[in-house]
Amino acid sequence: MKAVTAKKRLGQHFLIDLSIAKDIADTVDVCPGLPVLEVGPGMGVLTRFLLEKERPVKVVEIDEESVNYLCKTLPQLGEDNIIPDDFLKMRLDRLFGGEEFMLIGNYPYNISSQIFFKMLDYKEYIPYCSGMIQKEVGERLAAAPGTKAYGILTIFVQLWYDVEYLFTVHENVFSPPPKVKSAVVLMKRNERTCLECDEELFRKIVKATFNQRRKKMRNSIQQIVGKDSPLLSDEILDKRPEQLSIDDFIELTKKVERELA
Repeated sequence: MKAVTAKKRLGQHFLIDLSIAKDIADTVDVCPGLPVLEVGPGMGVLTRFLLEKERPVKVVEIDEESVNYLCKTLPQLGEDNIIPDDFLKMRLDRLFGGEEFMLIGNYPYNISSQIFFKMLDYKEYIPYCSGMIQKEVGERLAAAPGTKAYGILTIFVQLWYDVEYLFTVHENVFSPPPKVKSAVVLMKRNERTCLECDEELFRKIVKATFNQRRKKMRNSIQQIVGKDSPLLSDEILDKRPEQLSIDDFIELTKKVERELA
């Protein structure tokens, strides 16, 4: 059957190296038996290896041409398990009868960050996530405080997941080849069950401070608590946001909460 045409508007770069596809599929071995949802299967190079695992597999694909290709070339997947939809608009809490599942994919580069923010919305159902993304995004996901890659995405994801950068993938294993290198990452839900602070305020503080990441924290926090707040004398506000750990941000949020009460 004729291959699917890669569409730039969908950020499609089809993986053609079977050994890498197998390595990505093998990341699901971290959670034996857990159902798998693959995002953006394209022509099914990763899907074929996932089907060898002993677990339910569903795929979600927005591209009609890819959906038709999968239906004809992967009958063992079953048409009922091919979901022709936009992942970013889906309800994920009913996919496997309300049970937990692992998220995986060779994720479309143009929406990879949005995919992980969607994952966070359904973190109670997604204890594991793995897959391939731009190298830059992979580095941001796994970054440590004090590094250039550490930022908003890092904090929001690492708040709930432990992130492991597995390996780098070069451009020549894709068709068409992207202009950047890629990374394969694995995320596991950590032991945090709730925040000890107001989560909405936490998000507001993280975004506000990193939007001025070259400035000391005091500049951003002043806009939240007011220029006359005693909190502005706190030594932590002499730092820049990338110098703070997640726990530091939680403690800062508590202080801001008390200040605003």
